[in-house]
Amino acid sequence: MDDLLKVTFLGTGTSQGIPIIGSKHPVCLSDDPKDKRLRVSVLLQFNGHNYVIDCGPDFRQQMLTNPIDRLDGLLFTHEHADHTAGIDDIRPFFFRQGDIPIYGSEDTMEAIKKRFYYIFADGERYPGAPAVQVSLVDKEMPFTLSGTEVVPIEVWHNRLPVLGYRIKDFAYLTDVKRVEEAEMKKLTNLKVLVVNALRVEAHHSHFNLEEALAFSKQVGAERTYFTHISHLLGFHEEVQAKLPKDVFLAYDNLTLTI
Repeated sequence: MDDLLKVTFLGTGTSQGIPIIGSKHPVCLSDDPKDKRLRVSVLLQFNGHNYVIDCGPDFRQQMLTNPIDRLDGLLFTHEHADHTAGIDDIRPFFFRQGDIPIYGSEDTMEAIKKRFYYIFADGERYPGAPAVQVSLVDKEMPFTLSGTEVVPIEVWHNRLPVLGYRIKDFAYLTDVKRVEEAEMKKLTNLKVLVVNALRVEAHHSHFNLEEALAFSKQVGAERTYFTHISHLLGFHEEVQAKLPKDVFLAYDNLTLTI
């Protein structure tokens, strides 16, 4: 069992989620649960430990839907609010277990420190504020979580570097528009690739559906799951019906065992 990696999609939506507040778009009005998407995040469970990649504004709701009794660490891809704004909601874990380990690039950590200064305050912190243990991630330096190697993968979100992560035969990439050749070499022999597919039309900082399909084919994983999906991609079931047999739209609370 220790060789298994369990992946739960906590959220698969783009920065506004689906439905968007006040939107009358048909996808936002859909009754299909698979068309309702919280902000993007995944829960990884292996070797008896729990790690979450990205902690957006829906983190509390996601943890109530997919409860865990311990959070062994948070991995951040980048500093945008839809990936970081929920960090204050680690407090219940902090109250039970102490400082929470967090991982991310130096730029990401600096941005989080500015927005959530009270978490990182020197000296006496405000009562009730959580505390964290910061580990900086370098794209050139794999690191270990609970005895398992994690390989950082740098991708480009327009001009912003973003970190993806490979754990065992699983790789998670979000907010991707470009991946350089040196980083592509880290994506060989995957069983599961997760990557963003924002919408049908081109976008300046995200793969659209055509680009995501081309990237999936280039990587050649056994299975690919698309995430960071906007309402403009279309209805889940209609889009899924048109995808190749080894490519899937992820949806909130989908669980994979790898």
